[in-house]
Amino acid sequence: MEEHDVRERAEALCVALVAGDIGRATEDFSKELREHLGEVLALLPLPSSEATVESIDRGGGSGYTVVLRLVGETEEVLVQTRWKDRDGRTTLIEASHLSKTAKAAQGGDAEGEADGAGEEAS
Repeated sequence: MEEHDVRERAEALCVALVAGDIGRATEDFSKELREHLGEVLALLPLPSSEATVESIDRGGGSGYTVVLRLVGETEEVLVQTRWKDRDGRTTLIEASHLSKTAKAAQGGDAEGEADGAGEEAS
């Protein structure tokens, strides 16, 4: 598994999230993440209007750490993901919040709420 493989799969995840295609977004999830899909999806601002790969770093050993920036209607989230080779496939094995920022309400005095609790799904 090379960095370009990880970038390709992470970018495909971003495209699927913006398209609202959860089935396609989760196709690279590990068996363990699929078993806890609700917890993983709760980390993500859905629907997402924008999703980008912020960084890719080689982790200790054979894995990579990828930070995704996801923008929803009311919040912007940085999610740290860990990817490893599982049975010859580039696989997302862990996801956790790095930060969550409430977006300013547009055109009104609506109150926004930010969830500051660190959450992790693995």
